[in-house]
Amino acid sequence: MRLLLILLPALALAQTPPAAAPAATPAKKASTPAKTSPAAAVIQAKPATAATPAAAAVTGAPGTLATDDEKTIYAVGLAISRQIAMFNLTPPEVEILKRAISDSVDGKPEIELNVWGPKIQPFMTARMAVVAEKEKAASATYLAKAAAEPGAVKTDSGLVYRELTAGTGESPKATDTVKVHYRGTLTNGTEFDSSYKRNEPTQFALNGVIKCWTEGVQRMKVGGKSMLACPSDLAYGDQGSPPKIPGGATLLFEIELLEIVAAK
Repeated sequence: MRLLLILLPALALAQTPPAAAPAATPAKKASTPAKTSPAAAVIQAKPATAATPAAAAVTGAPGTLATDDEKTIYAVGLAISRQIAMFNLTPPEVEILKRAISDSVDGKPEIELNVWGPKIQPFMTARMAVVAEKEKAASATYLAKAAAEPGAVKTDSGLVYRELTAGTGESPKATDTVKVHYRGTLTNGTEFDSSYKRNEPTQFALNGVIKCWTEGVQRMKVGGKSMLACPSDLAYGDQGSPPKIPGGATLLFEIELLEIVAAK
């Protein structure tokens, strides 16, 4: 049952749009792990037979998705793969997972789920902790370099702030609502969100976002643009915000403060 509780939310995830931008989400930290993984072929269709109408819908050759049903089944695999990505499985472990699904479909599981199911959560937690520690170690070097750049300021919290364009307006307070344009990337340059790509600025209360933004945007003035390098403890912590942001990740934000919409 625990396994079902972990995997079933993947179906709901597949029916909903991507999570809002990390900077603009009301929650301080993400709570729904879902990370993209190459294990998209976990669910394998059985050969079509006259006695199984559902299977008869699977008509495409291997490697093709010919019907809407096949594409939907493939989407189920993608959704599940996002859920299991937090386990950081190796290729041999993915093969074990595929075997388990096949055995379950055949009604011949090798182990009892009620015995081994309770071990899933601590196993996942341990795997996520290893990934987060590696990410934080790699990020430490990047943060040190960022803090050494001309004009960069490292605050007591660990935030590295660098002004790109000076603003001329007012600076917001933590209780203010602001309108911004921004672009967010990982330290390897991978972009995980951009209001510029959506061609629509984002509006949010500064006290309802990640700590890095609450602190960093208050240092800006309207009309200015800055770069924030946010260590994981000021962003999404060891949990991350899958599928795009791994646990322990340092995040980089280029932010343009357009307006203080409501001041308090």
